[in-house]
Amino acid sequence: MEKKSKIQELAEKICISYDEFIGEMRKKGCSEPTASKIWRGEYENYRDYKDNDVNLSNLRKAADVLKVGPGSLLPK
Repeated sequence: MEKKSKIQELAEKICISYDEFIGEMRKKGCSEPTASKIWRGEYENYRDYKDNDVNLSNLRKAADVLKVGPGSLLPK
């Protein structure tokens, strides 16, 4: 079984499906491919967030959708 991303774990806690998450991200101006990458947790592998300011913006959108602070989405 595949390991769940931080986003998937948080979405599960508040009963948000993949489709709902993608839809809410699209409403906030995030493309579907980018929202899918965030859902899968691909952002969790970045080491230097300064090179990924767009990613940080999209993580803020995801945090808003999941009703959490952006810091809770960052890998520890």
